[in-house]
Amino acid sequence: MRRVELSELRLPQFGTPTLQPEVPTATYKARIAAALDCATDAGYDALLVYGDREHAANVAYLTGYDPRFEETLLILRQGRKPTLLLGNEGLSYSAVSPVDLDRVLYQTFSLPGQPRGDSPPLKDIFVAAGLARGQRLGIAGWKSFDQREFAQPGPTLEIPAFIVESLTELVGDRDCLRNANDIFTNPADGLRVINDVDQLAYFEFAAAHSSQALRDMIFGIQPGMSEFDAVRLMGLTGLPQSCHLMFSSGERASLGLGSPSLRRMGVGDPTFVAYGVWGALNARGGWLAWDASDLPSAVRDYVEVLVAPYFRAIVDWYEAVGIGVTGGELHAIINAHLGDPFFGIGLNPGHLIHLDEWLHSPIYAGSEIRLRSGMALQVDVIPATHSPYHTTNIEDGIALADFDLRKAFWQKYPAAWDRIQKRRNFMRNALGVKLKPEVLPFSNIPAYLPPYWLSPGRAMRAVG
Repeated sequence: MRRVELSELRLPQFGTPTLQPEVPTATYKARIAAALDCATDAGYDALLVYGDREHAANVAYLTGYDPRFEETLLILRQGRKPTLLLGNEGLSYSAVSPVDLDRVLYQTFSLPGQPRGDSPPLKDIFVAAGLARGQRLGIAGWKSFDQREFAQPGPTLEIPAFIVESLTELVGDRDCLRNANDIFTNPADGLRVINDVDQLAYFEFAAAHSSQALRDMIFGIQPGMSEFDAVRLMGLTGLPQSCHLMFSSGERASLGLGSPSLRRMGVGDPTFVAYGVWGALNARGGWLAWDASDLPSAVRDYVEVLVAPYFRAIVDWYEAVGIGVTGGELHAIINAHLGDPFFGIGLNPGHLIHLDEWLHSPIYAGSEIRLRSGMALQVDVIPATHSPYHTTNIEDGIALADFDLRKAFWQKYPAAWDRIQKRRNFMRNALGVKLKPEVLPFSNIPAYLPPYWLSPGRAMRAVG
């Protein structure tokens, strides 16, 4: 078993991107074609993709458009221009999409109280888009189901009932409407599970910014600051967020998902922070303390009892992850280290990430899903001790890339590639974490775990 210790370390400044990668128009067209091919293979006459403010990733993946306030529906049929239904405000904002779309105003997708009456009935829009009686329709919102939840998950849909009712009336049989989310999110082969070089480069861009924000906060936080003051240190850029920013301290730290408040922090407070943008999320948990002497007397062995075994598990996870590794193998590693109920590891120890913070996860007990080149993953193992020991946490993003994908990354995005190599070197030489060649760390605080935030230059490392 690897020995780990708390050591004086120098965390380099890896830099933040000066180039913002973009997905080419041709890629969006290819994604739509691939989705239609999958729909045809599944026996669907059309594919409908629903989105709203919280669940926009599938639509954005296909078109580059995300509804900011409203709902939207993308209708895809072979041989026809895609139809995009939009609310009042989305109609103009949809120009953000480079895809040639038939944009249709459907004001019911607008916010309550806004103008209505200038758009045709939903059924008429469906007919104009090529939908007809007797067709079998695949419908993707954001969530698929299995037989643990429903005896017949295929026809179980999670989009608004008024859309389902209108479609049922049109096609004539409710059973013709099927859940098609697996086309995009199946953890083994969903379209959004495997990313090309441009998408991965954007994820690195996002992760560099989100992780730098956490670094700046942890290295600048001081007692007496309010939680708001601490968040101001993050220098947020305004990138689209994938979830609410989380910061909590003291008695609020057990909330985990709580937003920052005006609460003023003192020495010995437990702390937690998480910040997610499209394609990245970073989180850390610890204590506002200089060392163990600042902690409540009952938990001054915090590093020995919680942080050290946790970090040892994360090191083994990092050194095992790679192309061809099964999700079950990664789950077994975490369970071997942190299976004791004290650690409270209740969620998957790692998951896929995309524009949405949690795409799906191939990492669960007994999973035979093999990790593949192009996957973007979150190292996400969260102890929920529900005890005075609070928590410790490393959540950072990585990608897996075979030789050809690594070569393409290096050639097209040399500055990002340089940051990735510097992070790999830091993890190996300073933290003692030896990554496989295909593992690309995207975080500017890669596996960096300072238990005491007032001593951010002291962090965990593996020895031997």
